Amino acid sequence: MIGEYSGYLLAGLGGGAVVAALALGLVLTNRATGVINFAFGAIGMYIAFAYFQFRDNGDLILPVIGIPSRIHLLATPTVFTALLVAVLLSALLGAATYWLVFRPLRRAPALASVVASLGLMLYLQEVVRLNFPTGSAATVVRLGVLPEQPVRFLGTAVTANRLLLVIFVVLATLALTALFRFTRFGLQTRAAAGNKKGALLIGISPDRIGLINSMVATVIAGIAVILIEPISGLDPITTSLLVLPALAAALLGGLSSFTVATCAGLGIGMMQSLILGYTVRPSTSWIPDWLPRTGLQQAVPVIIVLIALIWRGDALPDRAYLVDKRLPSSPTPNHVTLWTVALVGATSVALLNFDALQRQALIVTMVSALLALSVVVITGYVGQISLAQLAFAGVAGFTVINLANDGLPFLVAALAATLVATVVGVIVALPAARVRGMSLAIATLAMAVALEQLVLSSNAFSGGVAGRSVPRPVLFGVDFGISARGADNFRPIFGFFVLGVLTLSCLMVANLRRNRTGLRWLAVRSNERAAAAAGINVGRSKIGAFAVSSFIAGLAGVLLAYSTSTLSTNSFMVIGALVALALTYLGGIASIGGALIAGLLAQAGIFTLLANGGADGQAGTYVFAMSGLALIVMAIFAPDGITGAFRQGLQRLRRALLQSRSRRRALAADSAVSSVAAHHD
Repeated sequence: MIGEYSGYLLAGLGGGAVVAALALGLVLTNRATGVINFAFGAIGMYIAFAYFQFRDNGDLILPVIGIPSRIHLLATPTVFTALLVAVLLSALLGAATYWLVFRPLRRAPALASVVASLGLMLYLQEVVRLNFPTGSAATVVRLGVLPEQPVRFLGTAVTANRLLLVIFVVLATLALTALFRFTRFGLQTRAAAGNKKGALLIGISPDRIGLINSMVATVIAGIAVILIEPISGLDPITTSLLVLPALAAALLGGLSSFTVATCAGLGIGMMQSLILGYTVRPSTSWIPDWLPRTGLQQAVPVIIVLIALIWRGDALPDRAYLVDKRLPSSPTPNHVTLWTVALVGATSVALLNFDALQRQALIVTMVSALLALSVVVITGYVGQISLAQLAFAGVAGFTVINLANDGLPFLVAALAATLVATVVGVIVALPAARVRGMSLAIATLAMAVALEQLVLSSNAFSGGVAGRSVPRPVLFGVDFGISARGADNFRPIFGFFVLGVLTLSCLMVANLRRNRTGLRWLAVRSNERAAAAAGINVGRSKIGAFAVSSFIAGLAGVLLAYSTSTLSTNSFMVIGALVALALTYLGGIASIGGALIAGLLAQAGIFTLLANGGADGQAGTYVFAMSGLALIVMAIFAPDGITGAFRQGLQRLRRALLQSRSRRRALAADSAVSSVAAHHD
């Protein structure tokens, strides 16, 4: 029995080593720049794909789109030359990431850094999807770097590459610890991290320090993912999400200790392997059938993240709160009736005149806008960066399917499912009420992964991979179902129902924004201590905002369940939550109009349909890569999003018109005075 458990633990050394390596990179980046890079796993993933492609045929594929990106360097590359190219590429990518993305955001709010890193992650995932073979190990054969033969260690057989990975991580940890403790560069990094202005006064360049540390961190991430490929495989999405357990390990080290982060990373990998091995063995029979056994291992980083956040609370090093920084503006909704009539009228005309494919895109747009509206409430109005909105929608979606299949009427099942999502949102808000900014983003991301793996992946709840179908919605004897035959598919009547729910939700949010509740939310977003001093219950305001946003997300989940023939867990993967936040920021995260634009930009929405149709489908190839770049650009140059840029453009135009009118009046007055003077002469 002990030998069996030790085998499970040692099998997790490889995964723990790569988690520890990514945690080292996160700590290194944070110590130098104060940034938590959610794209760190995606950066390592791209480097690994580039390495294996070069090792295969000598082609170097650069992370660019729209222009030739393939450069043939060698006819017969070796392991050494491929690793050398990977190291150089990692260093260059780390330098570009720091200089072009995170350096311009060093004085920006935490939300801008989160969105920029999400945009970078989406961009790199699309670069890999467009340029590399991304099949499984059965279809793509890659040559590993480390030997894979089994060796005896502590009386248990374990592959050599796992032990060598641990040695690599331990040596990297010792090197970084010695570098930061005993060298002049390490002292300069700590000085620049503590006080950039003071460092500049004594001749230390924070830019040079941040650039070098970013390059080193990227090299560590790239090499680690390359070495782990024979053990865990290589996938654009799952490899990118290795950043979550790495964040858990880095948080235990306070985002400052290399040693603690490494030990925590190794421990996470070993514990996940132990839990997985124990739960899937045939003799383990006490675990309920409805609980996904393979998902239990995901609870390890979630628990660690929550413990670290609760333990450290406000002491987490979030530099977004060291100085006052400009947040995205949240304009008061004006001309609500006029906008409602105009948009509802235009959408109604579209539903009645579009063909089936266009109606489908319009329905997807409206459902996505509803989900984005929940992000506007919690993140745009209250400043709480939540990455769990799609998980709330998933809970509501599968709940309504179960209730409807049990015989509950359409409206009763939909309302009950939405309330269940609201309760889940409030439960998530309780431990998250102590934290904010980047810390809250990490906590809600961990909870979203837990909900996806433990709840949404349950066969009893969601039907597993096969998914489940909901009965047709019938209200007062009228069939509101979406499906029909041929050109009548994606029926307009369902579109009108979705339009009604979206309209009422937008009106509700507009009313909340204009009354005292919205003012309290904005006060909490601006300065929690000042809000508390003014008599606002900050904790209650946060929990109330979570309740409202999860209620709206639940509505989106219910509509999504009724808009698809079969609802599966693939619709609620964590990457979708990241995309939802990113697109809402791109549209304008602090306004209702931003949510509507986010719906237009959603996958399979109106914008995607137009992009695909504009050039026989070719224009849509780069939609998500361009969206990732647009997120980075907007986070740096236009934090108010598309709607904010539009408002600012109108304001500049109005000022220009007023100035032009004033000049004309002044010229007319001068002309009149001159005429009078000439007449008297």
